[in-house]
Amino acid sequence: MYINGKWIESDQSLEIFNPANGELVDTVSMVGKEETKQAIQAAEKAFPKWAALTAEERSEYLMKVVEKMNERKEELTQLITKEMGKSIHNARYEVNSSINFFKWYAEEGKRVYGEIVPPVATNKRQTVIKQPIGVVGAITPWNFPLQMSARKLGPALAVGCTVILRPSREAPLSSLKLFEIFDEVGFPDGVVNLVIGGSSDIVGELMDSDIVRKLSFTGSTEVGKTLIRQSADTVKRVSMELGGHAPFIVFDDADLDLAVEGATLSKYASAGQQCVCANRIYVHDSIYEEFAVKFRERVSSLKVGDGMDENNRVGAMVNKHAVDKCAEQVSDAIEKGATVLQGGKVLDEGDYANGYFYAPTILTDVTDDMKITFEETFGPVAPLIRFHTEDEVIEKANDIEYGLASYFYTNDLSRAHRVSEKLEYGMVGVNDHAPFSVQVPFGGVKESGIGREGGKYGLEDYLETKLVSFGIRKS
Repeated sequence: MYINGKWIESDQSLEIFNPANGELVDTVSMVGKEETKQAIQAAEKAFPKWAALTAEERSEYLMKVVEKMNERKEELTQLITKEMGKSIHNARYEVNSSINFFKWYAEEGKRVYGEIVPPVATNKRQTVIKQPIGVVGAITPWNFPLQMSARKLGPALAVGCTVILRPSREAPLSSLKLFEIFDEVGFPDGVVNLVIGGSSDIVGELMDSDIVRKLSFTGSTEVGKTLIRQSADTVKRVSMELGGHAPFIVFDDADLDLAVEGATLSKYASAGQQCVCANRIYVHDSIYEEFAVKFRERVSSLKVGDGMDENNRVGAMVNKHAVDKCAEQVSDAIEKGATVLQGGKVLDEGDYANGYFYAPTILTDVTDDMKITFEETFGPVAPLIRFHTEDEVIEKANDIEYGLASYFYTNDLSRAHRVSEKLEYGMVGVNDHAPFSVQVPFGGVKESGIGREGGKYGLEDYLETKLVSFGIRKS
């Protein structure tokens, strides 16, 4: 752990194993309630001075982080692959994205502007200013262990908040490496704090504290709902990036080759362990068979194995539970009439014997009663579902509690506008499998979350809006 500018070890330890081969990667210290209290107190003490710095001064700290992360790109990349299993290619993307988040917010933090409001009376002058909310708790997942930290810490630090980060116990090593960089840069004591350990102890302490004014969480909808309920006791502001079940719609006028490539990249990146992965692939009945043939041909070429091998495009899954869930969903679909077009099995022999792998899978003849159509998969399994009309597929796409990401492919400009407006999702990709970047908002509607991360929108949840009204004498 890293608290108040110091590295602290504890008697409790956590071993991190490589999900591709079972080898021990590293051992880290775990902490509990007392250490979390210390981190909160340190962040509280550091807040006034950090908030009082100019945006330019805070920017200089973040740009030094960018510089050091650039120097350690490959080290960070390999660490991500070893701790959570994704391919080295996906990990490189994550590291570059993480660097860009710090770089963007180092600049965007300088553009937190207030307003002068036209007064209602001649003896008043009214202004609106933005100020940092205070101490922030950040809880990040294992599937993007570095990027999620950067996406939360970048804007928080840029506007003057101090932070306590609790990374996932499945993949804490890249966060540790990031805090080594913070330490080398020389952030003032207490501005950044790292605690690793059990959810009930650490998260419970963050939620109960009236010092922690905001919590930013990325994880499951179930856990997010619990945190929202807990936040009521201290009226804590929350940002929630929760579960997803993205529809991927291919209309009859789509560029099939573009749609196939997009579906492949969306579904099988990080072995399907992304909240924005295509989960339900709806294909118009008139092109269903042709799409299935092309999709199978593309997916069958994907090489699966240890993510450290440059030839492999699909790496390991994070643990046995993740593999078992894929197997359970596929089994349920087969029992209810689905056909396995590609894959459909656990890979556990030969080079796969000591890791957690599931074959890239395509299911056809999928119907709405199958679990895979309404339970988040988080694995490399793609169900192909027929549809006949635009209204029908929009209704099916929206008939779920999730509303994070969605995608559709068409060459009809009018349809592109119609469907974009009707899809009940926070993000829509039109002929675009990855409509994400540092500069744009990321987040969902319905039970997929509250708030937005990324771009100028990602600053707002770390800021308070304050009215300052001046009464003046008439001359």
